[in-house]
Amino acid sequence: MKSCPGFLDRRSWMVLGGLSPLLAARAATTPAPAKSVILIWLSGGASHIDTWDMKPSAPAEYRGPFKPVATAAPGIQLCEHLPYLAAQAKHLAIIRSVTDHGRGTGDHHAGYYYNLTGHAPDTTFHRLLNARTPYPGDWPAMSATVTAKRPPHPTLPSQITLPHKEGAPEYTRPGQFAAILGPRHDPLFVEGTREQPLDFTVPALSLRGDISVPRLLDRRGLSDALDRELFAREIRAADPHVDRAYQLLASSGTRAAFELRREPQALRDRYGPGINAMSMLLARRLVEAGVGFVTVFWKGDKELDTLCKSGGGWDTHGNNFNCLKDRLLPEFDRPFATLLDDLHQRGLLESTLVLVSSEMGRKPRIGDPRSGGKNGAGRDHWTSCMSVLMAGGGIRGGTVLGASDPRAEFPLEHPVGPEDIARTLYYQLGIDDLTHTDREGRAFQLLDGGQILRHIVG
Repeated sequence: MKSCPGFLDRRSWMVLGGLSPLLAARAATTPAPAKSVILIWLSGGASHIDTWDMKPSAPAEYRGPFKPVATAAPGIQLCEHLPYLAAQAKHLAIIRSVTDHGRGTGDHHAGYYYNLTGHAPDTTFHRLLNARTPYPGDWPAMSATVTAKRPPHPTLPSQITLPHKEGAPEYTRPGQFAAILGPRHDPLFVEGTREQPLDFTVPALSLRGDISVPRLLDRRGLSDALDRELFAREIRAADPHVDRAYQLLASSGTRAAFELRREPQALRDRYGPGINAMSMLLARRLVEAGVGFVTVFWKGDKELDTLCKSGGGWDTHGNNFNCLKDRLLPEFDRPFATLLDDLHQRGLLESTLVLVSSEMGRKPRIGDPRSGGKNGAGRDHWTSCMSVLMAGGGIRGGTVLGASDPRAEFPLEHPVGPEDIARTLYYQLGIDDLTHTDREGRAFQLLDGGQILRHIVG
């Protein structure tokens, strides 16, 4: 197909056409406390033993130099380098016994997949490890399942991922896509940079060249002039959503939802500087506008790749403690605590389920052989035990579920799998029927396992 200058490319049409997900048979939902979800994903694998599951009585080669401190929630302690979050701990449910039950590979791709979908990685992950790319037949991300099972927003996409896709430039991290549900159920991807943290872009909603909205609308009558053999065939396949695409492009409300400069400077200062802080503020704006599921994938810092052997994120193979204390924890603590308080002050926290997760924890014994051993002061991958934070959306704040052993190596009480997290999230959103029917009319369950974590639900 020849390109049409100033117009949308094929992929933009496919994404826009899928922003109003409709399944052949949509399950009815029951009344539920949560209307929206914000997922904060700490890319790389956050160290549970240095943050929200500290072990001050463990041997020094496990516990590290950080000290636990009391929080606003009686009986709950957090790392001393999370002072803002400590003040908001009354909103938190900390699940300290999340495990892959030995079903993972100990590496990133399987961890992404299991924790983002609630489905254990299949044999291809064990064979290919981090060479295992997303497959069309994968299980869908929780965000895609939620979107497919709930009514669409009247003007905005039902799910948005920001400030980037994971695994750029190839986007190889499995678990973040709609997969088996089809590309129409993929999220709208919003891009942001560390250099210009206020200026998010939405490629699929951007008009190319010098085309204006009126010119775009005028071109609706020109579709027959486009390539009928390829382009028109794909548009026809998405025919129920073509009007949806035009509405999104023409809507001032759509564009306004992404304009962070409309927020008072004082509030932006409370969140703090940087792309991850502004991503959390944008997430609040989007759920306030009615978006059902917003995923914030932590945007790494290239400097940390050298300092922490981390790829720029939370994968702290080396220099774990300095990188956490000086960079990662401050960059997370202030904006996340502000997000919780901001949602609470606006009356949105009760209806917004906030989830902090990652693909893994960190190995409790200090010293990764790949990064200088004990002298490198890093922590290797660890999927046998990690922690997940939940807040809002009917979750009981000021609670702890489960416990790890004295060295934070394995669950000691109430082991929880990613499927249990997913099941609980769906339950809080009122999604009880997870049946999906494929194009051939065959019905299957989008999540077979998992138990509702009733100890932390209201």
